Amino acid sequence: MDWGLANRLNLIIRPETGRTVMLAVDHGYFQGPTTGLEQPRTMLPPLLPYADTIMLTRGVLRSCVEPSSATPVVLRVSGGTSILRELSHEGVATCMEEALRLNAVAVAHSIFVGAEGERESLLNLGKLVDEGMRWGMPVLAVTAVGREMVRDARYLGLACRIAAELGASVVKTYYCDEFEKVVAGCPVPIVIAGGKKLAEYEAIKVTYNAIRGGAVGVDMGRNIFQSEAPVAMIRAVRAIVHEKKSAGQAFALFEKLKNAAHA
Repeated sequence: MDWGLANRLNLIIRPETGRTVMLAVDHGYFQGPTTGLEQPRTMLPPLLPYADTIMLTRGVLRSCVEPSSATPVVLRVSGGTSILRELSHEGVATCMEEALRLNAVAVAHSIFVGAEGERESLLNLGKLVDEGMRWGMPVLAVTAVGREMVRDARYLGLACRIAAELGASVVKTYYCDEFEKVVAGCPVPIVIAGGKKLAEYEAIKVTYNAIRGGAVGVDMGRNIFQSEAPVAMIRAVRAIVHEKKSAGQAFALFEKLKNAAHA
């Protein structure tokens, strides 16, 4: 493996644990001012010390994150559609040169298996991997499936395997029943998406089950920055991912930190 690519991967997945806590704050590129993410400049600083990496767009990176930040960046480079239209017709909206200029440790691109734009999203991923290999830049593939397809092990497993076959270094997908089958069929590391906001204990339980099922970590957004206590929540997630705590232990930590912050 190219040294630069391997070095960047080690900044995403911590070598000492083999796991990662990624903070996803890229929602605005297709959702606009997402609840809890209206003001990234004020929301991000308390969370960054507890994130192994942060996933965001170049616009928010430049305008809302201080250059002195030590948190590695996974740069969202796909875009071009919004929630008002068919999302699967995304293209590559940010070039590899820009990712290098911004000192990113990886670039993120969505694929849409079973959707209208399946072919173009997969071909764009392949081209992005080619570019990434040329410059030592890992590509994180974010999986989505068609609206008529359920997010189960069959379809998520299909999307993850296709992403790995096209050369993605890491795959982001959803947790599902029989998640172990998704992991077993994907030869590269998997991180799980947090998805829509859940009650804190439910999000913690999903994190625990995903790690137990073979995920190397999470790329969680709304279940952290929309939490009633975002710092307590990301620290609870870290306790599971890096410290092998149970869901109950992590939730107890969340409650303790939340109460201390509100005291």
